[in-house]
This record gives sequence, C-alpha cells and structure tokens, in this order.
Amino acid sequence: MEEVSKQYLFVGLGNPGKKYEMTRHNIGFLVIQTFAQQFGFTLVPDSKFKGVVAKKKFHLGEIHLLLPTTFMNESGQAVKRYVDFYKIPLSAMTVVVDDADLSFGAIRLRSQGSAGGHNGLKSLISHLGTTQFVRLRMGIGRPAPKSSLDDLADYVLDNFSQDEMPHLVPFLQQGTSVLERLLTQDVATAMNFVNKNS
Repeated sequence: MEEVSKQYLFVGLGNPGKKYEMTRHNIGFLVIQTFAQQFGFTLVPDSKFKGVVAKKKFHLGEIHLLLPTTFMNESGQAVKRYVDFYKIPLSAMTVVVDDADLSFGAIRLRSQGSAGGHNGLKSLISHLGTTQFVRLRMGIGRPAPKSSLDDLADYVLDNFSQDEMPHLVPFLQQGTSVLERLLTQDVATAMNFVNKNS
C-alpha cells in the first residue's frame, strides 16, 4: 500500500435526512458539503462507518471527509469507527459544529474544550475518551434572551431565517477557507488568524 505522508479528517456534525438539511444544527454538514463541492470530493454513504464519507489524495496528503448519519446524539459512534479503521490520529481531526453561544456569522477555532452543552460533541468526547480535538465553531446565535432550553432546542432545529439565508453561502465559504488553512498551517497559527479575523 502506498505510504501517505499525512492524513487530515474533517468531520461535520448534523442530522441526516431532507427534513434537517437547512437547519441551524446542520451547519457542520453544510460546511463539509461546501468543501467537498469546492475541491471535487464525492460524498457517498458507507454503512460500515455509519456515515457519508469521501477521501482524496492531494500533494499535502490524504484528506478524509465524514458526515455521521447516526443523528447528532450518536455522532461519536461513526467518528470512533472511522478513526480506528484508518488509524487517524485525533490531532489530525477537525470537527465542524454549530455554536449557539456565537452570533450568526461568527467563527471560532478551538484546539480542545468541553462539549458546552452540545450533544454531538458530548457523544464524540464519550466515544473518543478525550476533549483534545480541534473544533471549528460556526455561530448560529440564540433565540430571544429569556428563552427556555426547549426554545433553544426548537431554534437549532429550525431552518435558517429569511434574514440569514442571503449570508449563509459566504458564511459556509468562510468555514471551508478555515479548513483549507488547516492543511498548510498548524492549529495555533490558524487559530491566531481565524479568531482575530472573524
């Protein structure tokens, strides 16, 4: 088997199915789909990994894309299977996730951290046994200040608003440009740039 110099794994978190396609909770899926389209990947379902996957060799190494189709709360199952099968170090993985604590359009890159109440991240941390993996947090904002947790649950599963839709494509492209940056820069350098400029 040909030796690959370096592996990169970009994981998008979301829920499978047409019903959830354009919901705020699915921005992780949308960023990975945008990246795939931009760089000529073909995403295909693979039941072995409980996800939709793609991989491609570039001069930089091999890039893997994974969208778990287990539903958000069980995302860790798919990720664990994938990294174990391909022996991908967690230091080579970036998880793209929605973040209600950031306003819509804001982006933060983090090298580690808690789940912060996000069930997809909780599942990853549980299955991988660590919080030490990079996450690209895509801001989706929150409902009105006095809203309950139930309101937040409904909000993240709502489609993007009419006001947000015109800004969604540029926002997704910003997300893909961060992933592209991670192919050529170490995490600390990329974080410094991204967190200052978004």
